Amino acid sequence: MVLVVKQYRCTHSASCLCLKGHISEDALFLVFRHMNWNPRMIALFSCVSKWFDEIAKRVLWKEFCHARAPKMMQDLHSSGSHIVDGNWKALGKLLIHCSGCTNGGLFGNINVPGHFVFRTRFSRTCGKSILPPQCRTDVLYVSDPCEHLDQGEEGDLGFFRGIFKSFAASKVKKMLIEKQAKFHPKEVCPYCKAKLWNLLHANMIPRSASIRLDAYDDSVEYYTCLNGHILGLCTLMPVSDSEDAKEE
Repeated sequence: MVLVVKQYRCTHSASCLCLKGHISEDALFLVFRHMNWNPRMIALFSCVSKWFDEIAKRVLWKEFCHARAPKMMQDLHSSGSHIVDGNWKALGKLLIHCSGCTNGGLFGNINVPGHFVFRTRFSRTCGKSILPPQCRTDVLYVSDPCEHLDQGEEGDLGFFRGIFKSFAASKVKKMLIEKQAKFHPKEVCPYCKAKLWNLLHANMIPRSASIRLDAYDDSVEYYTCLNGHILGLCTLMPVSDSEDAKEE
């Protein structure tokens, strides 16, 4: 009788080369917790294999989001909201990445490369200021503008991003549908690849948005995607001018 050597087959993905299974998820959890949920390491880890990417999406990005913005995450999931479920990677990227824009993309001929942001403050108050008055019961978290100064003829630009709580049930989405707003014909959300509505074209950006963002009037433009992510651009006023505008 010939003994047959037991063959190990990886069940994680067709491209995975492991022979006897991966390290346990509990061990990976402890390793990344020790690294304080380093987003660069999570991104590198997710590139190793499909199985690692699935763990990153399901566990690691979720823990990163809760560690980076605990109160915001708690609010986004309160009152039965599940806006973030299954989309932690997109939210993690939104927390730390300024999308910028490419020439001929969402914001015309402006070309500013996207980049990681070390720290950003997200505010519900700011979010309320950029919503139409009839939609201000919606909950929207928006970042402070990421400043890109001296952009030639465009002046000082500020990119901002954010996320709605329960966007599917929001008044903003209902109004966009009632207005029969069109999706952008080519561009998609840089965070989740969903289709985008332009709120400037839908005439849904109030003057309070420019005041809150310290931007020139009529310079604020932003999009929202089907998953409730926000990305926008404004032309920032010099500090002295913005202070005068607030006093008025």
